[in-house]
Amino acid sequence: MVPLPHRTLVRPLAERFDDHFDTQVRSRFFRGLEFAGPEGDPGWFGPDSAVWYVHSHTPLLSFGLACAAFLEGLDPSIYWMGVHHSRLIARDDDGRPTGGLDQEGAAVRFGHSLSFFIGTAYGSTATAERLARTVRAMHHTVKGTRPDGLAYDADDPRWLRWNYATVVWGLATAHERYHPRPLRGKDLDRYYGEFVRVGHALGGTDLPTTKAETLECLKAHLPCLALTHGQAARTGPNLRDAPTTLLTGPFMDWAIRDTLPRWAASMVMHRPPNPVELRARRTALWLVLNGVHATIGPIREFRQAQARVPAGTTRAPVAPAHTPGTDPARTREQAEAMA
Repeated sequence: MVPLPHRTLVRPLAERFDDHFDTQVRSRFFRGLEFAGPEGDPGWFGPDSAVWYVHSHTPLLSFGLACAAFLEGLDPSIYWMGVHHSRLIARDDDGRPTGGLDQEGAAVRFGHSLSFFIGTAYGSTATAERLARTVRAMHHTVKGTRPDGLAYDADDPRWLRWNYATVVWGLATAHERYHPRPLRGKDLDRYYGEFVRVGHALGGTDLPTTKAETLECLKAHLPCLALTHGQAARTGPNLRDAPTTLLTGPFMDWAIRDTLPRWAASMVMHRPPNPVELRARRTALWLVLNGVHATIGPIREFRQAQARVPAGTTRAPVAPAHTPGTDPARTREQAEAMA
C-alpha cells in the first residue's frame, strides 16, 4: 500500500518535535518524573477525568500557561517576587534589574511550569506529590519587601488563592476557546472542581471550584492590581519589534490579551478589533494550535500514562496528602536542589 502523503510528512515532523522536546524540555525539566508506572496507578485524577482531557493538548496547555502568567503579572507583588527571587528579569553587569525580560530565565520558568502541570495531571501519584513538595519548598523561600514598602509572602493565603485562580482560569479559558471539542457548562466546571486538588496541594485554601467562582475571585483582587513597568514594557505596542515564536511576539501577545476578562483588558488598554478581524485572528490561532497538536499528537508522557492504565485503574485517585504547615524549613539552595 502506498503511504498517504500527509502521513509521510507528519511522522517526520512529529519525530523532530519529540527530539527537540527531549533535548530542550524533557531532559532538563522532567528528570525523575514517572508516567509509565506503577501499573494501574491513576495519579491524582485518573484517565476519565476532565484534567487528563484538558492537559493532554500540549499546545493549548502551553498557551493557557502564558495567559495565566500575563494575568498573574498584574499583581505588583508577583512582579517583585520575580525581580527578587527568580531569573525572569534581566540584570546589568552590577546585578541590578533592568526591567527587561531574561529570555533564558523565562524559558526555564516555562519548562518547570510545563513539567509541573503535566506531571500533576497525569503522572503517577508519587510524581504529583514530589512536584508539589518541590513547588511548596520554593514558595516558602519567597518572602520580601517591594520598593513601596509593602511586604510579600508567597505563602500568604490571599496570594495563593489569587495565584491559583489565574492558573486554572488561564488553562480553562485556552481550552474553552481553542480546543476542537471543548468542555462547556457543567463539564467545564468539572475541570475547575477537579483541578482544585492542585491548589490544595500547594497550600491553598478556600479555592474557587467553578468558572463563575473563579471569575469572581479574580475580579475581587482588582484593588491589589496595577500595571507595573515590567508588565507594560513587555506588551502591546512595545512588542512591535519583538522576535516571534509560538508563544511570543506581537500576535501572541495580542492573543493572550484577547483572553482577558474585560476589566483586566482595560488595565492594559486592550481593545478588540472589528468583528471580522477578530474572527479571522482567532481562527488563525485555532488553526495553528490545533495544527501543531494534530502534527505532534499527544506527547510521550501522555501515551505512557494511558498505557499505565489500559484496563482502568486499580484504585480511585487519591487526593494530595499535604497538610499545611507540615513542610520542613529549607533554604533556597535546598529547595532548588529538589527540582
